[in-house]
Amino acid sequence: MTRFRSRSAARKSVIAVFRPAARLLKSCALLFLAGCATSSGVPASAISQPDVAAAYIPLHSGSALSHAEGAAVVIAPGIAVTNGHNRNLVPPETVIGQARDYDLLFFRDPRTTRVTAADPQIGSTVEAYGQGLSGDLRVAHGVVREIRGCSGCTAPAYFTFAGDAGPGFSGGPVLDPSGRLIGITFGYKNEGRERLIFAYPISRVHAELSALPEAIK
Repeated sequence: MTRFRSRSAARKSVIAVFRPAARLLKSCALLFLAGCATSSGVPASAISQPDVAAAYIPLHSGSALSHAEGAAVVIAPGIAVTNGHNRNLVPPETVIGQARDYDLLFFRDPRTTRVTAADPQIGSTVEAYGQGLSGDLRVAHGVVREIRGCSGCTAPAYFTFAGDAGPGFSGGPVLDPSGRLIGITFGYKNEGRERLIFAYPISRVHAELSALPEAIK
């Protein structure tokens, strides 16, 4: 478990981070300790929106014993974002910086893709993309439940939607019905039989990028 932190949030919420999807090949006991997770969502042949598809970056790390999967998105020419807890999946020499109070890591990528972005809307259907345990593209669908603001903030802290996303969706994009990028997933909270997915609105992502020291941009 991890604690979501916002410098201006009125209260703190305890949620679980989407650790990179792990596939341990040798030991069932190790699989259990790693969560013994199965792939979340359903297989996807492609991301529905061409600009987001061009901006999507699958993240992977592997050895003879284990593999880890995550995702990232190019949000500006030459700049991509993922979750801070995916740092081990990103080449260290490409890292620009990490947000102080949010689970966001920015790094350089040669793509110059520009994505169409929008704000999340309560009640709107969404689709989120991530990687399966075998490195395959997966998609999860849901409906926006809450948009949480914070005192003194110019952008919301996070939003939630109900859906089947899990390990491997870390740092992946959330799209609205028009295919516009509205957020980046970072965690979840199980409530009974339902899973709430937590995501940063794209406006919050850009605000955190702008807050990084100018010298490292």
